[in-house]
Amino acid sequence: MTESSARTTPAAFSYPGHGPNARIGIAICHGFTGSPLSILPWAEFLAGHGFAVSVPLLPGHGTRWQDLARTGWREWHSAFEEAYLDLAAKTDDCYVAGLSMGGAVALLTAARHSVSGVAVVNPGLSFYDRRVRVIGLLKYFQRTTSPIEEENPTSAPTEDGDYSLTPLAAVHQLKRLFAAAARGLPRVTAPVLVFKSRNDIVVPPTSLALIRKRLGSTTLDVVPLKNSGHVATLDVDAAEIFEASARFFQEHARSNISSEKS
Repeated sequence: MTESSARTTPAAFSYPGHGPNARIGIAICHGFTGSPLSILPWAEFLAGHGFAVSVPLLPGHGTRWQDLARTGWREWHSAFEEAYLDLAAKTDDCYVAGLSMGGAVALLTAARHSVSGVAVVNPGLSFYDRRVRVIGLLKYFQRTTSPIEEENPTSAPTEDGDYSLTPLAAVHQLKRLFAAAARGLPRVTAPVLVFKSRNDIVVPPTSLALIRKRLGSTTLDVVPLKNSGHVATLDVDAAEIFEASARFFQEHARSNISSEKS
């Protein structure tokens, strides 16, 4: 576990699990223009507690913005879905989790498969920038835009590849992904745990409002993060995310086992 803590190159992460939690799987999805590095401490924490963990590197990510411009949301989701199904086949209970866009991918996966639960950090389903309404047309006139940057960020930096620019073609794909995930919310019936930063300038509050309004599950817990920005898995409240999500995975796995026995 300690070797991957020093990793600086974007790459997929996986751990087979050990001990009592080895039969509990968690597939985690990184965010838009990001890589597994942004959620690696979370993945390693869970692996250290014996969970089986899988974090794929999505197509077009971890390299250059030109590569991202050539990929679509279905490719991103399919890569994560494949990782989830592979892990689910090896475990008794399998959860999905994600950061930002990864939250949308996790929720869409939960709408399409019988996951044991969902844990997401600052999940994206909507945008602050109103120009996204015409992104399908705008992408033909403007190829790229500058990425959103937080002022005085407190999260640890990662080198996720050359994404000094954001391709508008990929933003259009992101919009389509958000729409698909939002449409699927009524079909998400598994327990859902949402961590939401109060200082998030990337994902607007309307994303959480959509989840509250449309989610099919009767179990939704929202944990406010008072001290972190968007990439909260690398920020001040990271330990709270790690510990609370681990409890969530264990508690609902035990609940599933009890239901099967009864």
